[in-house]
Order: sequence, then structure tokens, then C-alpha cells
Amino acid sequence: MTTPKNIKPVLNIKNLKKSFGDNTVLNGFSMQLFEGENLVIMGKSGSGKSVMIKCLVGLLFPDEGTIEISGKNISELSQNEMNVLRTEIGFLFQGSALYDSMTVRENLEFPLRKSNKTTEEIEKLVTEALKSVGLLSAINLMPEELSGGMKRRVALARAIIMKPKIIIFDEPTTGLDPITAKEIIELMKNIQKQYNTSSLIITHDVDCARVIANRMILLIDGINYAEGTFKELTASKDKKIQAFFK
Repeated sequence: MTTPKNIKPVLNIKNLKKSFGDNTVLNGFSMQLFEGENLVIMGKSGSGKSVMIKCLVGLLFPDEGTIEISGKNISELSQNEMNVLRTEIGFLFQGSALYDSMTVRENLEFPLRKSNKTTEEIEKLVTEALKSVGLLSAINLMPEELSGGMKRRVALARAIIMKPKIIIFDEPTTGLDPITAKEIIELMKNIQKQYNTSSLIITHDVDCARVIANRMILLIDGINYAEGTFKELTASKDKKIQAFFK
């Protein structure tokens, strides 16, 4: 697959290496995420997807390699600069990760607490985000009152509330029934169009990848083993690649 022309990367990872003792997890992983793109990364459990994400957001430090977000090398940033950069990244956690003791409203307000926004501005952002996911009516409910699909929608609203440039989706359809999973996938597509975000989607869900991916990367043996469209990868005769689509 050819690299998108005249579109700059919002995320650029080069030769990322990370080991834990004798266990090498990432062994020279490289990738780019472009503006307005839905990029799916697939890899087996333990392949390094979570480690890569933690390096990306500064929770782990790579042994080698560079990570550039919006053209900034994150290893050169101060803690304050890194905190500012994190506001440009939305994160949909696996399992939604809502705060059980907070209402839907309070869950969405939480990332805005240090933003110096007025009460009126916060209310507007919360309302707008919930409207985007079709859940404004649930604003005063507690997480325990929500279905699994509703929790995922609230988590998505929280991820987009700061209007980030990049959204990271960590297994967005895990634990959902097929109908709800399709609804979440369509919602992800709509959010991307509405906010013009660049999305990095970590998933094992082949149907999710087929529907949403502009491009895919297969993380195997700690490297970017294969890259291309869903159609290109499914047509491959490589047994390691075929194993993902059986």
C-alpha cells in the first residue's frame, strides 16, 4: 500500500524497542498515523500492543526509538509539555473504565477539571459530547444503570470531550453483543467524520477492522510485520498473516 500523499503524520513511531528482562516485546516497531485516518493495529495477546500504547502516552519509556506526536518528540518534552500534549489524545479504554461513584455528567466533567474552563463552557462540552453519542438523556445516570453499550458510548463521549486530534480505541467492541458492536463501530465512523480525528484502533475483531480500517498494521514478533488495506492483507498468502483472518 502506498503512503498517503500530501497528508502529514500526526503520529510517527520509529524503531521502537522495549524489553522486560530477557523478554523483548517491541523489537524495532515503526508506524505512522495520518490526519483523518482510521488505522487498525492487530496483534496476538502479548504481542506488544499495550506496551506500545503506554510508550505513546508516556507511561512507559522505550529502550530505543522515537515517538513524535504532532511533530514533537515526546522524549524531549517536559512533564508540563507532555501533559498539554496528552490533551490532544482521547482514549477509549477497554471495558470503558467509567468511575462507578460518578454520574455520567461527572465522568465527562472529570477530564475538564484542570482546563480552566468556565462552568458554562464545561456544560456545553458535556452536552455536545453526549449528543454526539446519542446519550444526552443519560446525563444524570450512574454507570450501574447503563447497559454495556451505553457505557461504551459514555466512554467515547469522554474520549472526545476535549476535541482531541488523535483517539486511541483499545478493543472498542470487546464484550459487546454483535448488534451493539456494529452500533459502536458506526458511531466511531461518525465521530471521525464529525471531529476529523485520526484514530488508532487496537482490536482483535476482524469485522471491526473490515468496516472501519483505512489501513491496517499487523504487529508480529515485535515489529510492523505487514501493512496495507483489509483487502490487501486478507489476500496475502503469508501464513502468519492468514492466521489473523481465519
